[in-house]
Amino acid sequence: MTGLSRALWVTLGGATIVFHLGLIFYGLVPNLVSRPLHMALALPWVLIFVARNRFEKASGWVLCVVGLAATFWIAWNHQMLGDQYGYLMGNFQVAIAIALLVVVLEMARRSIGWPLPLVALLSILYGVFGEHIPGEFGYAGIPLQSYLGTLTIAEGGLWGSLTGISVSVVAIFVIFGAVLNAGEAGQGFMNVAAAAAGRLRGGAAKVSVVSSALFGSVSGSASANVASTGAITLPAMRRLGYPRALAGAVEAVASSGGQITPPLMGAGAFVMVELTGVPYTGIMAAAILPAFLYFLAVWVGINAFSRRYELKGLSPEERPDMSTVLITSGFFLVPFTVLLFAMFALDFTPQYAACISILVGFALLFIDKALSFDRARTFERLEQALVNAGQQVSTIAAIIICASIIIGTLGITGLGVKITSLILSGSGGMLWPALLLTALACLVLGMEVPTTAAYVICISVAGPALTEIGLEPLQAHMFVFWFALLSTITPPVCGAVFISAGMVGENWLKVAVFSMALGIGLYLVPLGMVANPALIELSSAPVAALFAMVKIGLGLSLISYGLISPSRSYLRLLYGIGGGILIFI
Repeated sequence: MTGLSRALWVTLGGATIVFHLGLIFYGLVPNLVSRPLHMALALPWVLIFVARNRFEKASGWVLCVVGLAATFWIAWNHQMLGDQYGYLMGNFQVAIAIALLVVVLEMARRSIGWPLPLVALLSILYGVFGEHIPGEFGYAGIPLQSYLGTLTIAEGGLWGSLTGISVSVVAIFVIFGAVLNAGEAGQGFMNVAAAAAGRLRGGAAKVSVVSSALFGSVSGSASANVASTGAITLPAMRRLGYPRALAGAVEAVASSGGQITPPLMGAGAFVMVELTGVPYTGIMAAAILPAFLYFLAVWVGINAFSRRYELKGLSPEERPDMSTVLITSGFFLVPFTVLLFAMFALDFTPQYAACISILVGFALLFIDKALSFDRARTFERLEQALVNAGQQVSTIAAIIICASIIIGTLGITGLGVKITSLILSGSGGMLWPALLLTALACLVLGMEVPTTAAYVICISVAGPALTEIGLEPLQAHMFVFWFALLSTITPPVCGAVFISAGMVGENWLKVAVFSMALGIGLYLVPLGMVANPALIELSSAPVAALFAMVKIGLGLSLISYGLISPSRSYLRLLYGIGGGILIFI
């Protein structure tokens, strides 16, 4: 980038941060103003900033201008549109609606590829032509002006509650993560992990697990987690003689776990708050013990691999001294402490607490681990924070706004109810077959769309069926959210595995095999939640929750160790049987 273009993107990133923080600090703004402006700020990032060639850049400018004109028109005329109740008046408004839908589909395509926008396009076609479909999957049909209007000028489609979450909560925590990652917090994660686990057998792998859990709790992205922590942990594992496939698997599995680790859990936790009505602190409490069990299974698996390959820990020279650990850990502990204190002691909302933590994080960008100030380094960090925040907020916005088309259509046409009925009839009204069908749907959807999008779509169609069969709403949501992660380590499409395999120079399929063995908790913990509902009731029944955790933890440990250990076949089989009994009985 030239100096001028860099300045423009830094300015836009700063505007993105100021806008979203301003919404929290300065009071209520009408939804038909804040949500279209949220999309307007995202347009340049996803259509121009990431353009790969001249054609994409030229077409990106055209679409950006069209999208800006349409979103500003919505925001400017929000009072008039509120009186139309989702009905488009005249050809001009129909053109605005079509332009918005086209731009949103292209935003999502450029951000994450074809699958999600293709599903959204199919949902639009169903909304327009579904009345001509014979049988139970047809619907009575509504006027085109009402259907398109509900999607584009009312709070039932593009500007619905999911987009509201993106504006008021997800964006704030994404900015928080971008600010922390621009400073010393990432190194602080690594130092704490190295000091805590580096000396143990298989220490380099355990450092990867601890650091990825810490980093992932902020980033909420498996791919970002692999790329950042893997740049440090993978060379360390290779230097100590770890097989390439194992090293790649450790990083892929540990990084995937970051998306189920509080406090952030990607964008999914905030979507879950909106869809379940459970407070954010309740979601965190429900997620803590399952996340611990996931990493416990990974830890046990590493111990088993350590016996097979005689894996060593980090040498004393490779472990940071205690003073370095204490100082660098402050770069993430101070903002986290402020966040938790503001939420739990001062009873602030999560987004307001995060805003305060962002300001603390910005202040920490001015110093390094030697507590010294360097102007050039500070400007570089500030630039990185602004650009990364703008880009990451915009990518998530593109995904969520596109997913809102699907959710809106399901509600308008009643298709969601019909799919729910199909699941109920296909499972014969029995819980475990319904869970299997839902898990398969999550795996297929997650192959080509991000975890949050897969979760939103699956819970929209399968959630009502699962609750009707007998699951509590939070149980159903946690089950679907976990299984939406399957595709990060499960072939044929496994994003975290692809990245880590490329970084270690190993065949991705070998890495995937090791990953599925190490990540066995990802497949079994959600089933354990169903068989032991107390596991996610830490806030309301802590004793029962801890008992369920111990029971499932023992079972997972037996299965993980039996799956990987070099023991005889009959012993490994006994481990698996014993573990299954503990988890499911």
